[in-house]
Amino acid sequence: MAITEQRLSTTVLVIGTGGAGLRASIELAEAGTAVLAVGKRPKEDTHTALAAGGINAALATMDPEDSWQQHAADTLKESYLLADPRTAQIVTQGAAQGIDDLERYGMAFAREEDGRISQRFFGAHKFRRTAFAGDYTGLEIQRTLIRRANQLDISVLDSVYITRLLVHDGAVFGAYGFDVNSGMRHLIHADAVILAAGGHTRIWRRTSSRRDENTGDSFRLAVEAGARLRDPELVQFHPSGIIEPENAAGTLVSEAARGEGGVLRNALGERFMNRYDPVRMELSTRDRVALASYTEIKEGRGTPKGGVWLDVSHLPRQTIMNRLPRVYQTLLDLQMLDITREPIEIAPTAHYSMGGVWVRPEDHSTDVRGLYAIGEASSGLHGANRLGGNSLIELLVFGRITGQAAAAYAQGLTAQVRSASATARAREEVDALLTADGPENVRALQRAIRTTMTEHAGVVRDEAGLRAGLEELEGIEKRMENVGVHPDIAGYQDLAHAFDLKSAALASRATLEAALERRETRGCHNRSDYPDMDPSLRVNLVWSPTTGITRESIPAIPQEITSLMEEVTTDGKLVE
Repeated sequence: MAITEQRLSTTVLVIGTGGAGLRASIELAEAGTAVLAVGKRPKEDTHTALAAGGINAALATMDPEDSWQQHAADTLKESYLLADPRTAQIVTQGAAQGIDDLERYGMAFAREEDGRISQRFFGAHKFRRTAFAGDYTGLEIQRTLIRRANQLDISVLDSVYITRLLVHDGAVFGAYGFDVNSGMRHLIHADAVILAAGGHTRIWRRTSSRRDENTGDSFRLAVEAGARLRDPELVQFHPSGIIEPENAAGTLVSEAARGEGGVLRNALGERFMNRYDPVRMELSTRDRVALASYTEIKEGRGTPKGGVWLDVSHLPRQTIMNRLPRVYQTLLDLQMLDITREPIEIAPTAHYSMGGVWVRPEDHSTDVRGLYAIGEASSGLHGANRLGGNSLIELLVFGRITGQAAAAYAQGLTAQVRSASATARAREEVDALLTADGPENVRALQRAIRTTMTEHAGVVRDEAGLRAGLEELEGIEKRMENVGVHPDIAGYQDLAHAFDLKSAALASRATLEAALERRETRGCHNRSDYPDMDPSLRVNLVWSPTTGITRESIPAIPQEITSLMEEVTTDGKLVE
């Protein structure tokens, strides 16, 4: 009889093989701790590889007066005071070591003639502190981490979809899942689990994520295990996602295009940013540019396809080829568009989950003993507006710290108690979907969720729209009870989509309910019915399906950092 379930055992299980998951795995392996990393897509093709701009650390290679305190101050200021000061301090203080680690693994950073690591300006940073590798920094980081993981012989399972975390009496003891290609089930026992499976931006129609990533998997896995979410409504919309082709809608045009002198125009040919930020124009911050474009489109001055024009064609051809090679190639590949001659049609696109699983700042542990969350799955650093370049350094700092914490936790266990009933429930959940033969199509329901979230919880929100969104979501959740799941000769992708759908529904509910509760406009969160910031809402909103939303106060910012918090000009700087 063919084996249909493989049982594996490890000290620490890492779910997600992007930058965060690989960095944690490397830390564990270097310390001699057994680790297994699993990802639902190949490790060479994770979301980290899409990050273009750069990685922040106050190395002071270009501006000697830079410091981790100034980096923390810029981070907290741009978070609209919703970031956790302790998290900001840990990341900015640990950033230089994060860069050192990458250098130790052989990463090729751009350098000055004298060998110093080059650093450039990004929007809202006081000094030049963004290190980079061309306009493919994330890809280079991912390649570097994969190379190091290979050197350490780290076990990585590609194409394994984790469906449920296994928990007994408030402690995690492993996870259950299946191989997306063969359908082989995996029962993985582990003393500790690190969740690094990304955010939830794929629940909008236009997103910079690819088709089946960032569907809210981390959120669902954590919540069903007994953890909570923090600030799920705080989602960064990137100003420039392409509109066509449909299967690539939302793919990013790097903000370097505006940083190098690109101009935004509406359908009337007007350079509209002077209406919204006449000083900084196209170099304004991400949230402001996204809101400006959204407003132009909403008020009828958008292009026929519902976007605005981003034009770099006035720049010297050589500048475009040298400074924007990836943008040039992407548009040529996807649209046969030569950006040296023609403008690009763009619209705001869901880009980054600034909220995520509730974690403690010091080690990113969750409410569930032995369970940790890092990267875009977690929360605490970004508040209501993420500084460009901070997400990549966060992966490295907390990958290292959480790797150490998970190893120490596992080492301190006197016994690992497992639960046969928890394992049985995980098996039954997969069985139930595999035998589901209802009339509802999983893909159609995913599309329905994306439409609901785009129409009612996009760049601008209001009470009536959010309530309508919740009502529509309720209807979709009812329809989900009658799905049909049909694996075929090509594999078990349909089963994976069914779990993606479950995750998307949970993430959408959390987002809508928290957005309803945050009756103010702050950073990325625009409420047209509450256009001002409300000082009483300088809190984190913590969500769970059992307790609903609670307000969590934010610790005071240390004096050495508040004294450095000031409005930072973006003159001559790349935007975020």
